[in-house]
Amino acid sequence: MNTPLPLGIPTVRRQPFDGRSLDAVVAELTDEIRELYTADEVPWVIGYSGGKDSTAVLQLVWMALKELPKGKLTKPVHVISTDTLVENPVVAAWVTTSLETMAKGAADQALPIEPHRLTPELKDTFWVNLLGRGYPAPRPKFRWCTERLKIKPSNSFIRSVVAAHGEAIMVLGIRKAESQARARAMEKHEKRRVRDRLSPNANLPNSLVYSPVEAWADDDVWEFLMQKPNPWGYNNQDLLTMYQGASADGECPLVVDSTTPSCGSSRFGCWTCTLVEEDKSMSAMVQNDEEKEWMYPLLELRNKLDMPFGRVESEDDPDYQKGKKLPHPRTDKYARDFRRMNGKVMLFNDRAIHGPYLQKWREDWLKELLEVQTHIRATAPEHVRNIELITLDELHEIRRIWVFEKHEVEDSVPKIYKQATGEDFPGGRLDEQLVLGSDEMELLKEICGDDELHYDMVRELLAVERKYRTMARRSGLFQALEDAVQKGFYEDHADAVSFAQQKQKWREEVANNPTLDEEIGTNAPA
Repeated sequence: MNTPLPLGIPTVRRQPFDGRSLDAVVAELTDEIRELYTADEVPWVIGYSGGKDSTAVLQLVWMALKELPKGKLTKPVHVISTDTLVENPVVAAWVTTSLETMAKGAADQALPIEPHRLTPELKDTFWVNLLGRGYPAPRPKFRWCTERLKIKPSNSFIRSVVAAHGEAIMVLGIRKAESQARARAMEKHEKRRVRDRLSPNANLPNSLVYSPVEAWADDDVWEFLMQKPNPWGYNNQDLLTMYQGASADGECPLVVDSTTPSCGSSRFGCWTCTLVEEDKSMSAMVQNDEEKEWMYPLLELRNKLDMPFGRVESEDDPDYQKGKKLPHPRTDKYARDFRRMNGKVMLFNDRAIHGPYLQKWREDWLKELLEVQTHIRATAPEHVRNIELITLDELHEIRRIWVFEKHEVEDSVPKIYKQATGEDFPGGRLDEQLVLGSDEMELLKEICGDDELHYDMVRELLAVERKYRTMARRSGLFQALEDAVQKGFYEDHADAVSFAQQKQKWREEVANNPTLDEEIGTNAPA
């Protein structure tokens, strides 16, 4: 009696490479790579993430170049890997070690392959933006992270290659089988190919894209990686094990029969990512391997960033400002300033469009992040004892933003660092640069009581005074003072919304009746 297959499993599975032999496919591709490589003097840039697709592409290029005579290895092949600084720690360690092994292997084999580890600029890092500036956790409608953490570092490197050589060829592990959207995009660019297999890059002028494994399926990739040894000395079996550990059921097999599920749908990314509902790969790693249970605090912190504020019914709910959890749609609004980053109150459907995270939440998250880092360093396996979830450079930049841009002159970063790590913060005191020291600020806060807006306004006025007191020309002082007062002259959130609604109504009336502006004169809202 035949056992029915589970829903979604095809009864007939495609054979790797559509029945062609692996050796024939590899020979064809390596010949093509050698032909393209020797056709001109344009340098190559290979995108390497440490995953299966980019590993397969780099391995094909490496194998092809090894067969060329030394006299034809005339142009560099740059291997770039972008570390967002919040990558899954297991994957980050894998990629870092792979790049080191790669550099040694290329030198030993006299190949013009140059690995590069790229990182975002300090002002663009995840923690500087989320904790420093208070950007809300990334969402599909406000996906501020991808451009800053991934795209800008790689594009900057590629532009530098183009500037030096006039052109660059990007070799990528993109495949049509990844998704329908990917297939449509690749087919669109195929129509504009200027040479065989080279497509234009829509975002980077003077750069072409070569995707040697574009027609491969997941099974093809694993077939190749498991049967062809890694030429720079890394173990592809360990890569398979990493994917296996990131699968919910712990399975990541090769195709053995028509019912065998394919491996490769696991997605490794930033452990802080809130663009997905759940970090399935990290959750699976923790679940499948006791040695990776040290990552559990990272999962907990990530989940707090994703939905840290409970659920409230609406902004009018009496528990709105208290953060009490209620069984209603998610909102993080009471953890965010009702004013935008520039201090203005903006409305959508007569409600405030909330801005950056408030000081309390940013301070709490920084403390918890440092506590997690301290805990992992003390209890995790030896190979991750030096883990750096947030760099000292980022801490210094967060401190600068809080004190000099957000005017949070309490200078709380050193105190938080001491509480979380038990060590003194490796940075000098800022008291001599401030109008009042931390003790005086505590007294000011006590005087203001529960009136946070009043306290924030006085604090910013003091910061403006400090900034301008040593200037020979104080151009802009009165405007800065006026801006500080306008940001804080509301009684509360409701008063700010009411005032913004009045301004909006007045503007609509003036737009409909231009003479009204002259009649109202100075009686109009500021």
